[in-house]
Amino acid sequence: MDLVDEIERFLTTENPYQRSGMSTEELTETQAAWDTIAAGYDTFITPTHLWLGEQALKRAGVAAGERFLDVAAGSGALSIPAARRGAHVVSTDISPVMAERLLARAADEGLSDIEARVMDGHDLDLEDNTFDVAGSQFGVMLFPDLPRAVGEMARVTKPGGRVLLVVYGPPAQIEFLGFCMGAIQAVVPGFPGLPMDPPPLPFQVADPRKLHAELVKAGLEDVTVETITERLEFQTGRQLWDWIANSNPIGAELVGHLNADQQAAAVGVLDGMLRERSGGKGPAVLTNPIHIGVGTA
Repeated sequence: MDLVDEIERFLTTENPYQRSGMSTEELTETQAAWDTIAAGYDTFITPTHLWLGEQALKRAGVAAGERFLDVAAGSGALSIPAARRGAHVVSTDISPVMAERLLARAADEGLSDIEARVMDGHDLDLEDNTFDVAGSQFGVMLFPDLPRAVGEMARVTKPGGRVLLVVYGPPAQIEFLGFCMGAIQAVVPGFPGLPMDPPPLPFQVADPRKLHAELVKAGLEDVTVETITERLEFQTGRQLWDWIANSNPIGAELVGHLNADQQAAAVGVLDGMLRERSGGKGPAVLTNPIHIGVGTA
């Protein structure tokens, strides 16, 4: 199998890193995949998403004293802003190393009211009607059984509480993704880019109407979906490449299909693309449409 076929096959197979109904062995493999990128995720990804987390919490009306659940929390881009607001935060993630990173980030800020627990978001080991708000930012959108995960979030939310989902909009409008695909196509001739029918799991609710429908199906009321623009700044091609490689195990494995020379060439292509975007002055700004869905339990 040549490299083009190899990458296409990887991108069109089911996400192997977050299945529902996983065996013990599969769970261990999934944890290992996220554990492997946890340090890079905490370094490159979380700082860029803290602003977005605050925007989402504002729209969900998260207030001091409320109990807040963060599902698939990573190293805290939603949990940390919630704790800053004075919420009592329980963060869950499948990766023990992510949980450790989240607690270390919280300690650095002197935020003590955060509990981190390791669990699968498809099957939350939590009591019914426990939280004022349950949220997930760029987490549940990766799950193959998204309805089950949203249902679990609704189950543990108190009547009258809110469920919050933050997800990417259409992949064709996600600029960091377009830059990445362009760089790979430049060094791997014949690679057609991201498959769109169906799109990869991170974009399964990229249509705001589908996100709205999934929240309604979970039994939520007064559902709203607002689209805002995220702005990401990148100084160099290496910075963008590292950001993509550490964004999730799918990104890590995607770039890992390229050998060292191909990766270096792709970074060079990205350098040129970013210089063109910025006009050679300061960082290049890449934008992404982000849907923020909120429903009442």
